[in-house]
Amino acid sequence: MKVKHSKYKNTGLIFELLVKQIAADTLSRKDSPAVKIIKKFYTGNTSLVKEFKLYDFVLKNKGVGQRKAESIITTIVELSRKIDPTTLKKQKYELIKELKANYNLEDFFSIKVAAYKPLAAMYCLLEAQNTPDLVDPKVFVDNKVTLLEHFLQTNQSKVSAKDTLIEEYSKYDKDLRLLTYKILLEKFNDRYKDLLPEQKDILK
Repeated sequence: MKVKHSKYKNTGLIFELLVKQIAADTLSRKDSPAVKIIKKFYTGNTSLVKEFKLYDFVLKNKGVGQRKAESIITTIVELSRKIDPTTLKKQKYELIKELKANYNLEDFFSIKVAAYKPLAAMYCLLEAQNTPDLVDPKVFVDNKVTLLEHFLQTNQSKVSAKDTLIEEYSKYDKDLRLLTYKILLEKFNDRYKDLLPEQKDILK
């Protein structure tokens, strides 16, 4: 049996897409349904939130050693078995239903996410681990390798991206820089003032 990645069932990927959608809606000067969806499905102690925290843990651990990387994969797999699959399936169905009511799903899932590969590998690995069917060993190997590559990466790319942004921003006229910063800051603070502290931390 082979395991295929499903964007519609990947709670980690959907969260990343929602965050990007918030930014897009803000730039379009309209209220973002994505904020409401995050509040509804990504807070509390639900099965969906428990699974999302596993994805979030993967993305937050980068540039670690080999032993820690292997330990993370083992721990995540063990914790995933404690999540009730029936409840999780229902909550994912409701999440997709909510997305469909507010966005064109084809457009929504066409947004590019930088961390797509580790998120997809994580989904496939969990699916392979938690299915009663016999899974092709290649599925385990390939997805574990992808996750290990993610964990062992350094954060040098973040520094490079930051330098690029600063360089581009510095080319703007002084008045334009001040205006751009002021508008973005005001819009962010105004639109997301009702978010919980932990939600603001995630968006930051």
